[in-house]
Amino acid sequence: MLVNSKEMLLNAKKLHYAVPHFNINNLEWTKYILEEMDKLEKPVILGVSEGAAKYMGGWNVVAKMVQALIEDLNISIDVCLHVDHGSSFETCKKAIDAGFTSVMIDASKHSLEENIAITKEVVEYAHQRGVTVEAEIGHIGGSEDGITGSNFNARLDECEYLVKETNIDSLAPALGSVHGLYKGEPNLDFETMKQINDALEIPLVLHGGTGIPASQIEKAIECGISKININTELQIAWHDGVKQYIKENINTYDPRKVIASGEKNIKETINLKVQEFKTK
Repeated sequence: MLVNSKEMLLNAKKLHYAVPHFNINNLEWTKYILEEMDKLEKPVILGVSEGAAKYMGGWNVVAKMVQALIEDLNISIDVCLHVDHGSSFETCKKAIDAGFTSVMIDASKHSLEENIAITKEVVEYAHQRGVTVEAEIGHIGGSEDGITGSNFNARLDECEYLVKETNIDSLAPALGSVHGLYKGEPNLDFETMKQINDALEIPLVLHGGTGIPASQIEKAIECGISKININTELQIAWHDGVKQYIKENINTYDPRKVIASGEKNIKETINLKVQEFKTK
């Protein structure tokens, strides 16, 4: 069933686990994620970046594809269709109008007051339509799917102020994680993470989950993280499967066989993440 993220994330915060957010890039990836998460009987958030939406044909195409797959595959788990790093009110509005059930408005590149003003506009439009809103504060470093930035960690007082002023449903505070692959060891600020979680009633989100050791994932969940975003890890897993298949089947040109050769790796990675996140 297609739902917003509110209940699934509040449950995760209450029971100390994380809901996986897996980015989708095409029909096959969406199908694999839905099938495996339904088999595991766990809730899932399907994240869609602006770049991925454009690649797949637009917000309407993605929303209708997900809705059709849920119906035709008889998916019984809760599924949230979420905009990942929406850059503007207009982007979030288009996705909401297309049928997305959750959006992230990422106005973190602006001043705090501008971030709040843009986020408030999105919240007002989204909440009137039963759609949940995630916001970001601070700067999450690294580069992934056109999102590039340097690290600038969130501050507790600014997090409290943004949440109070905007009435968002979840918050992604930048606390040392990066998009894409890490250069060196991850350096998460668990102390601030816990302080923010203790001060806020809404769930916290960790972006850049790829490459963070399981021990740090466990600690992040203990410090209040209720949603963890994974994209690059699935891309690498799929790529490794396809690369091996092509090496062994150099004359195969059927795109269905080539694309499907990454399915096993993707589903194995999904299983690993669900275990690490202690998803219920």
